[in-house]
Amino acid sequence: MTAADTHRAIEAIWRIESPRLIAGLARTVRDVGLAEDLAQDALVAALETWPETGVPDNPAAWLMTAAKRRAIDLLRHRALADRKHGEIGRESGDRGASVEERLVETIDDDIGDDLLRLMFTACHPVLPAEARVALTLRMIGGLTTEEIARAFLVPETTVAQRIVRAKRTLAEAGVPFEVPRGEERAARLASVLEVLYLVFNEGYLATAGEDLIRPGLCEDALRLSRVLAELAPNDPEVHGLVALMEIQASRAAARAGPSGEPILLPDQDRSQWDRLLIRRGLAALERTERLGAAPGPYVLQASIAACHARANTAAETDWKRIAALYDELQGIAPSPVVLLNRAVAVGMAFGPAEGLRLADELSSEKTLAGYHLLPAVRADLLEKLGRRAEARAAFERAASLTQNARERELLLARAVRAGQADSR
Repeated sequence: MTAADTHRAIEAIWRIESPRLIAGLARTVRDVGLAEDLAQDALVAALETWPETGVPDNPAAWLMTAAKRRAIDLLRHRALADRKHGEIGRESGDRGASVEERLVETIDDDIGDDLLRLMFTACHPVLPAEARVALTLRMIGGLTTEEIARAFLVPETTVAQRIVRAKRTLAEAGVPFEVPRGEERAARLASVLEVLYLVFNEGYLATAGEDLIRPGLCEDALRLSRVLAELAPNDPEVHGLVALMEIQASRAAARAGPSGEPILLPDQDRSQWDRLLIRRGLAALERTERLGAAPGPYVLQASIAACHARANTAAETDWKRIAALYDELQGIAPSPVVLLNRAVAVGMAFGPAEGLRLADELSSEKTLAGYHLLPAVRADLLEKLGRRAEARAAFERAASLTQNARERELLLARAVRAGQADSR
């Protein structure tokens, strides 16, 4: 394996293992900023060592061992050892074990879902909402600041500043590493749901890189959402988010062809959709209906996904119902992206001319200026209207904006086809 191959392998491993590593460390040092620093030190050690020795058989264990050693060193040199030893002694009766032994034990103890604890800690109300989401995406989702910036449609420097300030604020406030109870948990739940939603979307849509989907992010977001559903059994939005993720995840196997090329929803082989996940998603959606509350954003999005899941063929999709649901969603959670999705639904339900009119109304929306799906939607509608030269230009514009290699290939291929059809 070349050095470049090793570095790529380290990057892939880091995306998967870093959230668990940070969570395990945070439980012990009680400081999410320090935990991330320790994890980063382990990453640096891997980058220095693995190109020479090769990737170990158990990279997760190797990283944790490196982080433990660094944690012990810091506890000694930052005068944290005495305080930590006192805490452990009080909790365990102080049986005389060394600080190092106790530290290793507390990191290794299985005392529950550390990722969930880390998420609620990062979503503490002492932080502004945008900082909560950015910090949790970084630590739980393993996303880079660049990826988070694209999710929020804000500059990368803004996200970096939010993360640095958030870690400092949590440390200064002494926020406990725990899942809160009662009213405090309810207050933080909305931020947690938003984070899970964005993490799942980053995994499902893979806004950058070579892969069309990043299953690890989807699986973590879905797993933690299921845990949340047990913690908050009477909250319809929690079950709505679970329903949305279950149904979206059911289509994962059908979204790419043999070579990894994207397959659009109307062209997917629906026999490849995971019927178990669909049933679970529909059951979660039915649970929200039994709770009787007015549907919130996640319940409405799950209802839209259910319209696709219930259709045996693309032609059977109830696009009028989907357009109406987007109207409701825009009413309670207004967003240019919701309006763009509504334009697609209206174009399918009432004709491409009406959909294009709605999409064109968004052309002056500043937050969509670099959003590749706006020209992609316009291109699709223009192609359906027979305006193929315009469609080709719009496909090319969309391809220039996307940062996902697979999606870029698809958009460029559609641009070529539109140009070929126009030349006949």
